[in-house]
Amino acid sequence: SVLGTLEAMLDGIWDMDKERLSSCYDEIIRIKRLIGSIEDLSKVENDNVLLHKESFDLSKLLRTLLSNFESEFVTKNISVDYNQQPIYLYADQDKISQVFRNLISNAIKYSDNGGKVHIHITEYPENVEIRIKDSGIGMSDADLPHIFERFYRADKSRNRETGGVGIGLTITKAIIEAHDGTIDARSKLGEGTEFMIVLPKKRTHI
Repeated sequence: SVLGTLEAMLDGIWDMDKERLSSCYDEIIRIKRLIGSIEDLSKVENDNVLLHKESFDLSKLLRTLLSNFESEFVTKNISVDYNQQPIYLYADQDKISQVFRNLISNAIKYSDNGGKVHIHITEYPENVEIRIKDSGIGMSDADLPHIFERFYRADKSRNRETGGVGIGLTITKAIIEAHDGTIDARSKLGEGTEFMIVLPKKRTHI
């Protein structure tokens, strides 16, 4: 599509106007984003993926991420309910950060103005459960079983608006499973979505 448009403009068939150039630019950015996402997915789906594990405070990580998204929360007037408590994990902090960055970003994207996001952490002797729930547009029963598949988009009518390529949740699941954890989702159209993550603690903080 981009190639055909550029050739038509170079051949003088179409005028080289701002609208057509902007359309080509947007498509190139989308393709670039897609390639980057595929590279990220290849890294985390590799059975030999190297995890740089360390002991860190999961609660502190989430507070930092929420702070980074503060402007987006304010812009859409989204309130956040978060039960903060120090909980230590032995995991790859950068990759776990990528997981929650993606889930929080999705919660903001698919929530209307005045929405709510709930983040709840429960600590057990062997693992930690994290729930992230939004009051957004939700997903249908037909879409829900497929949301972790590559390139699957439950919001097909909003592809351009949300800017995703349908691979973020695939990467999220791959990272969680690389840590011997699990991720699941519940959702209902018009009522929001909840993601439930269980991660092993492995090593206690000293």
